[in-house]
Amino acid sequence: MTKTTPFWWDHAPPAPIERPPLPKTADLVVVGSGYTGLHAALPVARAGRSVVVLEAGQPGQGCSTRNGGQISTAIKPGLATLARRHGADTARAILAEGVASRRFVERFVRDEGIACDFSACGRFHAAAHPRAFAALARIADGARITLVPRARQHEELGTDRYHGGAVFHDHAALDPGRYHAGLLDRVRAAGALIAPDTPARTLDEDGAGVRVGTPHGAIRARDVVLATNGYGGPLSPWHRARIVPVGSYLVATEPLAPDLVARLFPTGRIASDSRRVVYYYRPSPDGRRVLFGGRVSAGEVAPQVSARRLHAAMADVFPELAGAAISHSWMGFVGYSFDTLPHTGRRGRIHHAMGYCGSGVGMASYLGMKAGLRVLDDPAGETALSAPDFPARPLYRGRPWFLPAMVETYRLLDRLGL
Repeated sequence: MTKTTPFWWDHAPPAPIERPPLPKTADLVVVGSGYTGLHAALPVARAGRSVVVLEAGQPGQGCSTRNGGQISTAIKPGLATLARRHGADTARAILAEGVASRRFVERFVRDEGIACDFSACGRFHAAAHPRAFAALARIADGARITLVPRARQHEELGTDRYHGGAVFHDHAALDPGRYHAGLLDRVRAAGALIAPDTPARTLDEDGAGVRVGTPHGAIRARDVVLATNGYGGPLSPWHRARIVPVGSYLVATEPLAPDLVARLFPTGRIASDSRRVVYYYRPSPDGRRVLFGGRVSAGEVAPQVSARRLHAAMADVFPELAGAAISHSWMGFVGYSFDTLPHTGRRGRIHHAMGYCGSGVGMASYLGMKAGLRVLDDPAGETALSAPDFPARPLYRGRPWFLPAMVETYRLLDRLGL
């Protein structure tokens, strides 16, 4: 029977933490216990400040343990688009933050000794049509990005589905469940109080700080970090109006013959494709399974439905997997912004980092850390991603009513190769 919990939970399930009594005051209250919230909490707690991390459920139940474990350097808008919006200097600085986020994760995992199968394996990004290959050819530099023509595609991926692609050598992978578990251990060891089953219900700011209301009492905090991303809900209408929660779905196959997985992924790299409605996939860290993810429908669907659709998409890419059974099917909500940029900043004493647009493993870790440093008034917390305005849209209040039409439009453009 297919499990509807993430594959990663088999080895690192969300830790059952008993709900503690809440203090009346704290230097920092963090709302959300994913990568953003824990990385924000860690430097503040290690500086000797009092930190409380509020979590609506159990730590690790959100997308931080529900993603594919792929780490990129990607900022979605390209240099020309960013320069047109923000100027050339800011554009280059924003793109540099994508590279910095990837390096931060590797350095953090190494320095903290977190066993999470981190691998600087690189990514093969496959061209779904000739036009996409031509676009990759324009950015390939032979060093960081290496072009792979269709005639050599089998050196990178065991499929005939694509028109070549490119290797992004800086990209990496890890086990997101074990990464989160290790991060949570470090935050608790630093003295932060983790409060599960304690949703933040209200945020009332005055000149002295923020009163955070919960079902189990209120906490007065000097600062708050809002670290909810795609799980924000009604707590902060201002932030909710700027983040679009989008379901991303994954499956894991039952254990396969190792030589089959090696044939499909000869280099062991993670992979993705150029479609607007993107698919992403990888071998499991032990090389025994294939994990395959993407957006499977215009609206949100149950894991049983997404399992069938992802299996069909996987078999389209890898016909050898048409008969492979699915062991796990799950989903998580990623947070998109309207300008497809991550955003971080503050409004009064309420700080935020969110809108990672599918690059959350690296960017949530990095911008969470930056938010924590800014709480400490540390100049190292400054980032180019604080500069752009955080846009909203008229008539949007947190329910993405426009998403089905957008997905269907993107699917049509993908079919037409546009």
